[in-house]
Amino acid sequence: MASSSLFIRLSSSFAYHLFFLLLPSAAQVSPCRTSCSGIPINYPFGIDDGCGSPYYRRILVCSDSGQLELRTPSGRYPVRSVSYSDPHILVSDPFMWNCQDGDAFRPTRPFSLDTSTHFSLSPQNDYLFFNCSEDDVIVEPKPIFCERFPDRCDSSCDSASYLCRHLPECASALGGSSCCSYYPKATESLRMMLKYCASYTSVYWRSSGVNPPDDQVPEYGIRVDFDIPVTTRCLQCQDTNKGGGTCGFDTQTQDFLCLCGQGNATTYCKDLSVGHHKRIGVIAGTATAVSVAGVVGIGAGIWYLIRLRKKAPVVCGVQSNENRLF
Repeated sequence: MASSSLFIRLSSSFAYHLFFLLLPSAAQVSPCRTSCSGIPINYPFGIDDGCGSPYYRRILVCSDSGQLELRTPSGRYPVRSVSYSDPHILVSDPFMWNCQDGDAFRPTRPFSLDTSTHFSLSPQNDYLFFNCSEDDVIVEPKPIFCERFPDRCDSSCDSASYLCRHLPECASALGGSSCCSYYPKATESLRMMLKYCASYTSVYWRSSGVNPPDDQVPEYGIRVDFDIPVTTRCLQCQDTNKGGGTCGFDTQTQDFLCLCGQGNATTYCKDLSVGHHKRIGVIAGTATAVSVAGVVGIGAGIWYLIRLRKKAPVVCGVQSNENRLF
């Protein structure tokens, strides 16, 4: 009896500790990462597959070095900030001209966006082109040129641009190089400009928050505007009274899913009328693998103890080297 009691207590203790050892940690059951390089990641974006809106799937990437990057057809670009109240992303292009270059122009490439996404280049961007061939590009003071040729006004590169005369942070960096301002309407027109110009840069107008609307300050960078697709299901999912889930989607079908702590729902976390689905993507694999490992481990541990008990000699509760369990 003493031996059986000891065995039961040890078996229960072993299973108990093994179970909690194999439980997934808080990081494993968290459905989506909420930041990268200190920048908040909120809906409609996600840096884990299945999080956010499928419209922006795999658009933002958190690199191995912890840098948030925007992925476009022309490359991956460091993200400086994301605003959700005034929806836009601010990125920097290391291939663009900067103040440190001066008049030593480096090879560059045109920045482009995937037209199938809900992204667009902000009209608050201005593009400056340097040392353009006047045989191939119309480099003229825009007010005068537009007055003379109103039908060709949009095709001219403005040599009288305010930004060319007042370069942000480095007014005299260009030396004797020429500068003009032009807003390309498509990636192809930007490619054509760079075919005949030495380099270019992008300047966006940032609101300083002082005395609007006359509070615009020019800074280097590319402002990319985006839409936030708002749906009733996503609002219900995020409602804290209904469980406070995270809006996501099925990685196979791209159908809407509400990501919850105990699984995924098609409506919201507290809706008991619908079944919950298994987790998705990488998160699903981790949680499921740990759960299966836990069940298998517990079963194997108890089976091993039973075998030991069958082989152990009865010694009236006295523990010897022959019947020692641990």
